[in-house]
Amino acid sequence: MAKISIVDLEVFYRVGVPDAERAQPQRLLLTVELESDFFAAATSDSIIDTIDYYAVTQKLLKFGEGREWKLIEKLAADIAALILAEFKPQTVTVEIKKFIIPQARHVAVSLTRAR
Repeated sequence: MAKISIVDLEVFYRVGVPDAERAQPQRLLLTVELESDFFAAATSDSIIDTIDYYAVTQKLLKFGEGREWKLIEKLAADIAALILAEFKPQTVTVEIKKFIIPQARHVAVSLTRAR
């Protein structure tokens, strides 16, 4: 197994329990780790034999359009399900950092899902 990491991708999604918090998209940082067998890509040097991390980032940048979540836990689960279905890694780990509590650097949720 090998891993591709997309670290602290800045996105703007509507997320929060109170309606007022979801009124405007807020800044979140996403870290996504994709585990898969990249032996074929290491041999062929071809993008078709790996997970296109550019395509993953573009999908995540647009994922929040027209959507909202109350909990970042649900958002993390939805992102993991999307990535598993569309990009087919063996496992995906999603971490979401939210900057809602002024006294804390951030609040984070992390989860791992496997096919």
